[in-house]
Amino acid sequence: MFQLGKTIVSEEIIENDFVCNLNACQGQCCVDGNAGAPLDDDETEILVDIYAKVKPFLRPEGVAAIEEQGAFIKGEDGEWETPLIEGSECAYVIFSDNKMAKCGIEEAYNQGVITWKKPVSCHLYPVRVKEYTELTAVNYHKWEICDPACSLGEELKVPIYKFVKEALVRKFGEKWYAELEEVAKDHTK
Repeated sequence: MFQLGKTIVSEEIIENDFVCNLNACQGQCCVDGNAGAPLDDDETEILVDIYAKVKPFLRPEGVAAIEEQGAFIKGEDGEWETPLIEGSECAYVIFSDNKMAKCGIEEAYNQGVITWKKPVSCHLYPVRVKEYTELTAVNYHKWEICDPACSLGEELKVPIYKFVKEALVRKFGEKWYAELEEVAKDHTK
């Protein structure tokens, strides 16, 4: 672990490689698990504000789950998260013709309907961020469904922190990311 400002960062995001391999996993991270996507406090308001514009992109069962539970819920851990459809996939998940899971929010963004890409926790994955009183932990979340992403990352030689650069900059800023790059250079010497 090393400290950057008010963050404690795991070396694993420098030492491990990762590139999403959607052809292999079919977007299972949006479907598997026992909780919705973690949300920052400000993202709960965004989800409420954009719901009417995102709704046409969602599946009927996703719309039903959101209209029953709300645009966001408080999870068992007391943190905000996206609602699930019958305890399974994220309510915002959609499926392509070849059954690949995709984000309905991101689809609305890609089509220019909204200006918010998706929850930052989804954008950051496989990096997970946990806020504490004084510091924020930045860690690698290893999940076996992402083994093909690890293999592709190794093949392409793309470390996790480079794969999620856009999301890390979105969360922590350009200056923070530049400092991370310096640490990575020194760490890999």
